[in-house]
Amino acid sequence: MRAFVTGAAGFLGSNLVDRLLAEGWAVDGIDDLSAGSLANLAEARSVPGRRFSFHRLDVCSPAVSDLIVHRRPDVVFHLAAATDRCAALTRAIRDAEVNVLGTLHVLEGARVAKVGKVVFTSSGADIYGVPEELPVRESHLQRPDAPHGVAKLAAEAYLHAYRVTHGVEYTALALGHVYGVRCRGDDVVGTFASRLLHRQRCVILGDGRQTRDFLFVADAVDAIARAAEKGTGLLLNVGSGVETSIQDLYDVMARLVGVSDPPRYEAARPADVRRVALDPARAEIHLGWRPFTSLEEGLARTLEWAKSA
Repeated sequence: MRAFVTGAAGFLGSNLVDRLLAEGWAVDGIDDLSAGSLANLAEARSVPGRRFSFHRLDVCSPAVSDLIVHRRPDVVFHLAAATDRCAALTRAIRDAEVNVLGTLHVLEGARVAKVGKVVFTSSGADIYGVPEELPVRESHLQRPDAPHGVAKLAAEAYLHAYRVTHGVEYTALALGHVYGVRCRGDDVVGTFASRLLHRQRCVILGDGRQTRDFLFVADAVDAIARAAEKGTGLLLNVGSGVETSIQDLYDVMARLVGVSDPPRYEAARPADVRRVALDPARAEIHLGWRPFTSLEEGLARTLEWAKSA
């Protein structure tokens, strides 16, 4: 089996690449390295037998379609995305270029190459808007109230359209807040880890009572890999189903590190979602997937990695 992974040098993408290679896939990875790093792919690039090829390429380039047609993968894992919902408030065009136009280039390549499946990662914190109940189910009205969520929703609509008109199969995964090994320094978990380990005071934006659905990266990768063969034509929530406040997150991490100092509080960001929890029941039915890493275990493993990062 041959896989094509967009966003391959990113935090999530590189973990997926390692998983696929371990399972015997041949993998082509693309990334423009604007957010990802070749250091994330050090393990993948050391795999013998030339089973991994890296291509430095912007997902917004038409060359993405050409490369998919040339390489003819069995599955495209489309992870490349603009992920900063705050930046999208003032840079909505760029956000749409990456999340919508980039997805169209992937779908066009998949159409011509007759790719078996496109696995797309969406954002469970953005596509539903303000949920009426938690944990939110896939049947909930999708009414995003910020540009980033609108772009993700538009990409999902194109996936459906290409399936109906061109027979391009897909699975869309609405991910929770993925954290873990190789997480970026601007992520809340990555930021807390770095500052706590260096005995620097952490900052919480807002009152700390805002919640996220935290998902360890290995659990997320497991769902993405399973979607290569399952969940066709569906949107599936991939999360823990549990709300965790940013304050509770800090408290657990501080305890694991042995820090007793309280954080400092600053103004919340305008695009931040107040509460998030995703019901993963549908993913369990259609993917045979459920999260298997507790928050405390995942944070401990993340902190252990951060010590040597």
